[in-house]
Amino acid sequence: MSGARNNILEVEKLHAHYGKSHVLQGVSMTVGEAELVTLLGRNGAGKSTTLKSIAGAVTPTSGRVRFQGADIAGMPAHRIATRGVCLVPEHRGIFKLLTVEENLLLGLRRQSPWQLDDIYRIFPRLKERRRNGGGQLSGGEQQMLAIGRALMNHPRLLILDEPVEGLAPVIVEEIVAQLKTIKAAGVAILLVEQNLEVCVQLADRHYIVEQGVIVHEAGNEAFMADHEVKDRYLGVGLA
Repeated sequence: MSGARNNILEVEKLHAHYGKSHVLQGVSMTVGEAELVTLLGRNGAGKSTTLKSIAGAVTPTSGRVRFQGADIAGMPAHRIATRGVCLVPEHRGIFKLLTVEENLLLGLRRQSPWQLDDIYRIFPRLKERRRNGGGQLSGGEQQMLAIGRALMNHPRLLILDEPVEGLAPVIVEEIVAQLKTIKAAGVAILLVEQNLEVCVQLADRHYIVEQGVIVHEAGNEAFMADHEVKDRYLGVGLA
């Protein structure tokens, strides 16, 4: 599990259940400081459950989750969040009756290096729409708002579940550029995303999960070149 890379997150033999359904069956993975790692797999493979188990939204049945050296497995989600693990879920969690600015200020922590002006600099659209209600935003703007709010919560690890799903290509490009900026600022990112083109533009490393187990790990260049692995586990060719 250890190496030259300084790991901010270490997941070891993680198991999780939904009722009697054994969803995670021993997931092990790491994320290094300021590294962007993707977790790939088919629908139902256990991707979202892995993210939720790390962030405390699902309580693991066994295994370890170490964040900055401390075991956080099974801690309440709010305590994990205060340590700097911020999950942006698939449904985004925007408060539709609050304005953009009110949504952002809900996430504000005074010690965060990301304050309101920083968010408006990275996401100029949010500045333009700051007095609009969350429910008046497009899907892409809601995604930007969810990421911006997470940044104001001072993340050391930003966990994103399908951030560009269903968005127009021009918005996808914008979000990719913003994630590059966030990564360059030193925030580690764990990304679940079906859009492989986005994944290979952003990632240092990739994991593939199949039926609750990690079946493949590769650096970005090796992953891009390995068409057999992509075809076998993801059922796609990548041009």
